[in-house]
Amino acid sequence: MRVLFLASEMAPFSKTGGLGDVIAALPGSLRSLGIDVRVLLPYYGYPKRSELRLLGTVHPPYTKRLGEIWSLGTDDSIYFLRQPEYYERGGIYQNAAGQDWEDNPERFAYVNRVAVELCQGRLPFLDWRADLLHAHDWQAGLAPYLLALESRIGAPRPKTLLSIHNLAYQGRFAPELLDILHLPKEDFHPGGVELYGSFSFLKAGLVFADALSTVSPSYAREIQEEDLGMGLGGLLRSRQQDLYGILNGIDVTRWNPAADPYLPAHFTAHNRQGKTQCKIALQTEMGLIPDPQTLLLGMVSRMVEQKGADLVLALVPQLMEHPIQLVLLGTGDLALQEQAQRLAWQYPGKMAVRIGFDEGLAHRIEAGIDAFLMPSRFEPCGLNQMYSLRYGSLPIVHGTGGLADTVRDLHQDQRGNGFVFRPASQEALAQTIARAERVFHTENWQWQAAQTIAMQENHSWQRAALEYQSLYRHLLSGA
Repeated sequence: MRVLFLASEMAPFSKTGGLGDVIAALPGSLRSLGIDVRVLLPYYGYPKRSELRLLGTVHPPYTKRLGEIWSLGTDDSIYFLRQPEYYERGGIYQNAAGQDWEDNPERFAYVNRVAVELCQGRLPFLDWRADLLHAHDWQAGLAPYLLALESRIGAPRPKTLLSIHNLAYQGRFAPELLDILHLPKEDFHPGGVELYGSFSFLKAGLVFADALSTVSPSYAREIQEEDLGMGLGGLLRSRQQDLYGILNGIDVTRWNPAADPYLPAHFTAHNRQGKTQCKIALQTEMGLIPDPQTLLLGMVSRMVEQKGADLVLALVPQLMEHPIQLVLLGTGDLALQEQAQRLAWQYPGKMAVRIGFDEGLAHRIEAGIDAFLMPSRFEPCGLNQMYSLRYGSLPIVHGTGGLADTVRDLHQDQRGNGFVFRPASQEALAQTIARAERVFHTENWQWQAAQTIAMQENHSWQRAALEYQSLYRHLLSGA
């Protein structure tokens, strides 16, 4: 079984969110099951080219620019598409001001066309073709459509699966793009690639892929409804027989409190003394008052409304009246970033903010906090709540999508491992943080029991890989 993953990011080479973590971990778990998985992604300048090996040049159809395919040393399972004018510019999707690159459709159409050439075995320097293309999010949504176009003229093609990591990002562009990308106008209609007057990469994939998947069972159900369907609920309901919800896993080697190289001390579910050391070290590192008895809340997230960052920031003055500290790490909406920084200056020693991406600090936050805030208005899967569970930092989550599939409220379930609230409102979040504070300070035995339950759960990628293997076999059984 030969499978090509097509994605726009892959940790640690490129990452803006959970997609990068998924592409970093899932292929390896699938390879352990005997599946020949290759990954194609743009080369944004990392790793250094001295660590890469040039395999050959490409000039995909209907494009004007030559590109190069590089592999990671002697590892031919990861292919980097180098096209400096398109990809080596300092930001994956946006410039330094937070604005989308104007040529994003051309940039990602280019890697989609190269993926088609690779899938079909048309790259002479690679003796390989795919049985199945596994495309991820809107940046890869054009490839299933391009392969469907080839099948119209009788060309054999691999089966195609499109995974939706976040339906809110749809790759919508002006219809004039069809001419620029040399795509047929006869498919620009509501039953095809048109989405409310625009051309959508994501919708192209949703319509023309052989099967669709999302990253949690609950999210697969939610996106068929009008509220979270983002204008595509009807289409997804029409394809519900082809839509699968497979919960993401986490890399339990990278995220392991017993051996994490980023931590000042290690700990396990049965010996959490090191977690207290991690808490004091984190408080010191972030300029907070070192105090193991203070409830330390953390949030590692994009600072956007979808993630509920505005809900958290609105509550800060109220939280700071209690024996509570707060640490935030992330980037996102400039207004929310500035609001977070102002609040941190207003409450020195009680609140700390770090704008940016810092892998090591993300690990230290997960290990050092008592509870992790994840009040997302919607959350396809979420990975941080699973990292938090593994590190014994009880998640406080809005009960939606993958959060509802992984976190059980300790006041409603004997196997509770966190705190769940509904709806996604400031009031509900405040009440739930108050519940968590009460348990932490007055019912610590219950807190510790929930920590033990959380840290013993299995959220490894092996489970998800077995489900994907089954889905691949189902798709290929009729090939």
